[in-house]
Amino acid sequence: MTKKAVLLLSGGLDSTTTLAIAKAEGYALYALSFAYGQRHSHELEAASRIAASMGVKEHRIATIDLAAFGGSALTENAIAVPKDRNAADMAHGIPVTYVPARNTIFLSFALAWAEVLKAYDIFIGVNALDYSGYPDCRPEFIRAYQDMANLATAYATGEQKHITIHTPLIHMSKAQIIKTGLSLGVDYSLTTSCYDPAPDGKACGHCDSCQLRKKGFGENGMNDPVRYVA
Repeated sequence: MTKKAVLLLSGGLDSTTTLAIAKAEGYALYALSFAYGQRHSHELEAASRIAASMGVKEHRIATIDLAAFGGSALTENAIAVPKDRNAADMAHGIPVTYVPARNTIFLSFALAWAEVLKAYDIFIGVNALDYSGYPDCRPEFIRAYQDMANLATAYATGEQKHITIHTPLIHMSKAQIIKTGLSLGVDYSLTTSCYDPAPDGKACGHCDSCQLRKKGFGENGMNDPVRYVA
């Protein structure tokens, strides 16, 4: 019988590659995205395109309001998205694009849906390399969350089956992620990674995410297929 898995799908490069990996491993995939008050809401359109093109079993978009708390350049317009930072700057500290507790919250929603589906596998495209600096992308966070998930849910404790949170990209560079996705047939023109896109969805080309993405494609000897502001 095909195993079910819940996958967090942002519409970005990393989560799409994670989807391709999980699909290649034979999982029946249930994709979950979030409208959480993010300024880069174009990513939800990308997530819908990706889910449709890659044949997930079901794609849901949950609406929550992390903008009610703010504290991040992604949810609070008064905080500017950093632009044109060099590698040393990106490698130092936690950037203002970190959204407080975001992955903890997202994984909790994924866990709730997984329990309803009786799915014991959850995929998330977190990455601890390439200067992200986000504390909720670290291996120790994922291990701790997985331990908690196995204590917190009726289906894990009652049926004594183990919940696994899969992070296939966690130790990959952006170039390695792209190379892996290309080998699995990912169409990266469907994705978007920009933190501060233009109203028409074109990527700014200057935020940390755009710069790391372009660097990754460059290291694979190719141009990024998404549209950038001229």
